[in-house]
Amino acid sequence: MAARLSSLLAPQHIALSLQGTKRTAALSEVAKLLESDPNVVNFHGFYNELLARERLDTTCLGNGIALPHARTEHVKKIVIAVGRSDTGVHFENSNQNVRLLFVLGTPKSNPGDYLMLVGSLCRLIKEAPQREALLTAATPEAFIATVKELEDKILGPEK
Repeated sequence: MAARLSSLLAPQHIALSLQGTKRTAALSEVAKLLESDPNVVNFHGFYNELLARERLDTTCLGNGIALPHARTEHVKKIVIAVGRSDTGVHFENSNQNVRLLFVLGTPKSNPGDYLMLVGSLCRLIKEAPQREALLTAATPEAFIATVKELEDKILGPEK
């Protein structure tokens, strides 16, 4: 079983008030939170692959959520950073206003964990009240606690 989203989140990897309102600026702002993560072997390589993937096709999931991601040899294990924007970030390639960005880096060697993580993220953000809880969490710690609460509710308590 893949690690839960809540166990991969760290307060220093969560920015609750993004400055960037354009897709690339916001993406850069969130990705940079992972720059000093020991699991990111080559940040510039990871970031370039993130941008290349984003150019390929939109990573908007709808409902103001985007999941920019890269499967890359530049990370040793799954890394994730979160950015939240009160005003929204314009993703011109899908013409959507995004308020939550989950930037994900996963090792090329492990597609299964990545797919499970994306699946559980999609379940967490499906319902409006759940998205609202993430959009109103006051601190990075509260954001993580909210994710954990939602996971326990949706996926059942951790074994």
